[in-house]
Amino acid sequence: MRVHRLYSPNCQGIHGMKRFIRKQGLDRLFLECDAHMWRLGDRRIPEGIAVDGGSDWFLLNRKFVEYVTFSTDDLVTKMKQFYSYTLLPAESFFHTVLENSPHCDTMVDNNLRITNWNRKLGCKCQYKHIVDWCGCSPNDFKPQDFHRFQFEAVVNQEIIGQLDYYLYGNYPAGTPGLRSYWENVYDEPDGIHSLSDVTLTLYHSFSRLGLRRVELLLHDAGENSCRYYPMGHPASVHLYFLADRFQGFLIKHHATNLAVSKLETLETWVMPKKVFKIASPPSDFGRLQFSEVGTDWDAKERLFRNFGGLLGPMDEPVGMQKWGKGPNVTVTVVWVDPVNIIAATYDILIESTAEFTHYKPPLNLPLRPGVWTVKILHHWVPVAETKFLVAPLTFSNRQPIKPEEALRLHNGPPRSAYMEQSFQSLNPVLSLPISPAQVEEARRNAASAGAALERWLDSLVGGMWTAMDICATGPTVCPVMQTCSQTAWSSFSPDPKSELGAVKPDGRLR
Repeated sequence: MRVHRLYSPNCQGIHGMKRFIRKQGLDRLFLECDAHMWRLGDRRIPEGIAVDGGSDWFLLNRKFVEYVTFSTDDLVTKMKQFYSYTLLPAESFFHTVLENSPHCDTMVDNNLRITNWNRKLGCKCQYKHIVDWCGCSPNDFKPQDFHRFQFEAVVNQEIIGQLDYYLYGNYPAGTPGLRSYWENVYDEPDGIHSLSDVTLTLYHSFSRLGLRRVELLLHDAGENSCRYYPMGHPASVHLYFLADRFQGFLIKHHATNLAVSKLETLETWVMPKKVFKIASPPSDFGRLQFSEVGTDWDAKERLFRNFGGLLGPMDEPVGMQKWGKGPNVTVTVVWVDPVNIIAATYDILIESTAEFTHYKPPLNLPLRPGVWTVKILHHWVPVAETKFLVAPLTFSNRQPIKPEEALRLHNGPPRSAYMEQSFQSLNPVLSLPISPAQVEEARRNAASAGAALERWLDSLVGGMWTAMDICATGPTVCPVMQTCSQTAWSSFSPDPKSELGAVKPDGRLR
């Protein structure tokens, strides 16, 4: 068994043990309810127990597992009850039971795991919305952290390549897929109930975007056998990265070839269009490097976990800005909905050392579907802007949305008021006229359902996403359709770096 003990009472004395208890919140009572960990109050540590703890990565031998599982002695019974109301039981329960049990002589104080701690980024209390506690969490590794190792390829795959090169040397010249990374986020066995209405809506739209591409490009070449009708739900979805940059989604989907009425399976690659734009003419304010809107902002890794920014009317978007170094400044951020209603405006003080800022304005829901704009100004002079799409939903509870539900979700907040305060007086200042024709079109769109709703959705998606390519995963009668396994981008394309062969006599993989 391998257990890594960050604080060992035998080594650090009573003061170190008390410090560990406080840091882990072991002297507090916690209860999980409604997806939140609530702190209920203080409690006493059981007397006569040497509290131990550390990593939640360990190996347990069979005898100890059987002891913890089946024993009814006082130690196991009391510790199970005590740790049932603990914030992070996996980081202390097994350690404490082991050290106080007859199996204590089996402990090996090393879990063979390296952790990348960056207290500046990892101790920001970024999880206060789900737990009544402030703790620290480790960071993923990037190239500058080569001397330590913990990997997450969606954040950075280059560090994995560096380690692979260090261990095994370079791959042969021309090896495909070396800088590519694919991560599956949905597969048919998961069931569509594992998807939100927003992702299901957009995955369907992405599939149709790919079919339009093949019809326009390949049909123009004189191929009538390249027209398709979409069938069923998407079969799988992958995130696709190249050189550690998000390249979009790969949607595997079924479609009927209309020329022969046969079902084919295709994969479509969709990529988000660039939406961040520096003001023209550029201002003399040079600190802003980038701005983006999304959900699931990871303040530790400084990225949105909702890759691609898939948003619907009931989402609560976060605005993020990336800054270069410079003097302290105050900027104004303005959120504008699709019909030019100013939903929110606020000032941000950017300190000289700030690298990232993020803020979630408390907007009233539902958000009006369409393309939103977030403007950044300095002394009310435009610096830059970014756009994001709030997608109208074609599904509700994974079923085709009903007209009355669509109207409720797609008509914006009551009285078009995103906040108690109105910012209408700023429209002329920012040259943002509210057109009655635009408002009427938005009202008509909000009342649409069925095929009309799909057309509205697809026109919005087509303005923000590009169908980069499409391929067939199996047999196809479209003679100019490429095979997915022969592309460089498909989830079916070769990826030798991810293949594990037989172990060589020297114990190495290659």
